[in-house]
Amino acid sequence: MVNSRANYGVDAPGVLAGLTLGGIAELALAAVLFGVGLPVPAVVLLVGGIALAAGAALFAHTTLRGKFRVWDAELDRLGLKGDEQVLDLGCGRGMVLLKAAGRLSGAGRAVGVDLWVTKDQSGNSQDATLANARAEGVAGRVDLVTGDMRDLPFDDAAFDLVVSSLAVHNIVQEEGRAEAVREAFRVLKPGGLLRIADFRNAHRYAEVLTECGAADVEVYDLGWRFWYGGPHARTSMVACRRPGVGER
Repeated sequence: MVNSRANYGVDAPGVLAGLTLGGIAELALAAVLFGVGLPVPAVVLLVGGIALAAGAALFAHTTLRGKFRVWDAELDRLGLKGDEQVLDLGCGRGMVLLKAAGRLSGAGRAVGVDLWVTKDQSGNSQDATLANARAEGVAGRVDLVTGDMRDLPFDDAAFDLVVSSLAVHNIVQEEGRAEAVREAFRVLKPGGLLRIADFRNAHRYAEVLTECGAADVEVYDLGWRFWYGGPHARTSMVACRRPGVGER
């Protein structure tokens, strides 16, 4: 459960604001048109306004609650022992990073990498993530690095688990996204696991991982709790494993 003192912000705040304001504007205009005796355009705007408002509500649920529950379930399924080295690509304010850190103990470490861009997440900053780590009681197991996921400052085979949530798609160029996925695989230890959640390009990520030699590559839908406004922006998980030493 998320500590009430932690604040993870809102994903893509401009999109949520646009859905909300657009819905309000269309509903208000529909009311005006009904008032002046223009029912047909009023009904069109009413339907559009309701759709936008519903999309905003679903978006808000995903960013404030739904994604937390989905990632809890995903991390529970991984069955971490506690001593793993975990990397979160595009960690933002630390939701997945700190959930992973909370499952670690002893020598386990959780490392977050980000460029701290606020248009991708409201209030995104290294200080905000550190504050959340302290609030969740896991600051002693967390390291933060300012860096580009296309060129990770880590050795090969450094991590047991690499995760990423709604971050890789922020790279505009297709080849840049492929570089980030290759880098994620490069830093995985033999037998290590990779989980990338994104609402675009998931099947392309899977293709890149297959080209890298990943095993057990799969793409699966994460359900309505991870919809950013509706099924048109549903989130998929890309999962794979790096083959162990001597494994083909």
